[in-house]
Amino acid sequence: MRVGTAETRLVLLRGNSASGKSSVAAAVRQRFGRGLALVGQDNLRRIVLREHDRPGGANIGLIDTVARYALDAGYHVVVEGILYAEHYAPMLQRLREEHRGPTHCYYLDIPFRETLRRHATKPQADEYGEAELSAWYRPLDLLPGGVESVIGAGSTLAGTTDRIMAETGLDRLPARDH
Repeated sequence: MRVGTAETRLVLLRGNSASGKSSVAAAVRQRFGRGLALVGQDNLRRIVLREHDRPGGANIGLIDTVARYALDAGYHVVVEGILYAEHYAPMLQRLREEHRGPTHCYYLDIPFRETLRRHATKPQADEYGEAELSAWYRPLDLLPGGVESVIGAGSTLAGTTDRIMAETGLDRLPARDH
């Protein structure tokens, strides 16, 4: 089933915990303005469903449904989260294949030591620590088919945001009045 329009942009933004996904997604949304939906895995999985990340989890379908709904409503969409390839690749592949407009996929590649450093600055730093981060960490957990552009730890928030805005064409599109 085709989704979105030829004009809607779909951006997949993946990476390990504390890699900067949420910050980049928020910056892209802020820079673009109205008309860009942010579909965050943490919000849907942890807040809405209060579900553990597991194969076949209900959040996988919910992420897909929310992204499709927003695309069909004419919104550009950023789907962001750890989104382990093992659990999410089939859904993300279908979403990419069925989206009528341009789709861009990015993986934020941050070394584990940098993950720990960044995690220590987060508001939820006391909720989980090195043991949990180590168990969750998967180096270069890329989607099959080489569809993702890898962005390394040396890229700043502004640099990563600029890159995504330019490569997706969002920097050349008007914000919408939704």
